[in-house]
Amino acid sequence: MIARRWFLLRSGALVLSAGLPAGCVTATRSAAPAGLDNTLVLLELNGGNDGLNTVIPYADPLYASLRPRIGLSRADVIQLDAATALHPGLAPLKPAWDSGEIAIVQGVGYDRPNLSHFRSIEIWDTGSASDELLAEGWVARALAAREPLPGRAAEGIVLGRPAVGPLYGAKARVAMMQDANSFANQARQVAEPAGVAAPTAALQHVVATQAALRATGDAIHERLRRTRAPLPSTFPRTGLGWQLANAARLIAAGVDAPVIKVSHGSFDTHTWQRNTHDRLLAELGAALAAFRESMQAQGRWGRVTVMTYAEFGRRPAENAAQGTDHGTAAPHLLLGGGVRGGFHGRAPRLDQLDGGGNLRHAVDFRSVYATVLQRWWGLDAATALGRRWETLDLFLA
Repeated sequence: MIARRWFLLRSGALVLSAGLPAGCVTATRSAAPAGLDNTLVLLELNGGNDGLNTVIPYADPLYASLRPRIGLSRADVIQLDAATALHPGLAPLKPAWDSGEIAIVQGVGYDRPNLSHFRSIEIWDTGSASDELLAEGWVARALAAREPLPGRAAEGIVLGRPAVGPLYGAKARVAMMQDANSFANQARQVAEPAGVAAPTAALQHVVATQAALRATGDAIHERLRRTRAPLPSTFPRTGLGWQLANAARLIAAGVDAPVIKVSHGSFDTHTWQRNTHDRLLAELGAALAAFRESMQAQGRWGRVTVMTYAEFGRRPAENAAQGTDHGTAAPHLLLGGGVRGGFHGRAPRLDQLDGGGNLRHAVDFRSVYATVLQRWWGLDAATALGRRWETLDLFLA
């Protein structure tokens, strides 16, 4: 289906349209100047990741009592301080934590949370309130305020799961692909527009789409052609590993797109959670560690930030099927050479659940978005988010 200002080329597709804890070190790093030449890698944890088994309050006795079968033991976790730990699958990220390159924003959510997958991810994608419907994604609205730069391949690139999410918008040019080289080669095979005036608006759109597709393919192909050196890191042979390997290849080639979106999951772990969740977090840790290594070797880690997001977290109490049901607040991670590492926000209190037995949020997700827009890209967050939100100290000054 071709929608207004959007198009899809299958098999390589294009759609246009607080304080630092002990051990964290930032003294040898400097802040990247804010601007749209900084890359944001959006990592969607599809299905709703279980935050309590990701960033674990292992010292709280309520954690063990709420999760007698799926909880992780003190002996197994990666301890970050006297109260909090990471899932052992994220052990490859411990060096980045120790270097102050990972910010853990705790208790992220929003008022009157919606527990439907479809509606809640729409809220996160658009940056809306729970009772508000917005037509465009928060990133698309932010970038629409700036004129597209000549020669820019696209405003965003989506790898893996074909869901544009925050990039959906009438003016957003988004390249969707499974593989960077395949996409560039196929896009360049699109016929050049004939140059004859199209008699209808629909045909005008098709002609414009063909031209944009060909131009984007040419731009990406040329960049990849100039950068034939192999990536310095061995990425894991997983879906997320493949997506981040392609992201690294595009960034190393200098493909000009401020946003790259990848996805991982499904984290919808209603039954027998431990097997699935342990595997997904191990894949997450290995892929992100490889991506960091690659960006460091290319000298680009200071201009890249990875940010996780998901439609919601999970309930604190395990269910009868040794899983977790749809919940509310959850921690989210930002990783990068310009990130101010450590804990931000406030960990949810397990003894102060809401009336539905869910965690209360401490940080509105739009505060995280506002921080990225202002501090990473130098944009006016209020323009994209409809009002001013409190920002967090997530980036080096």
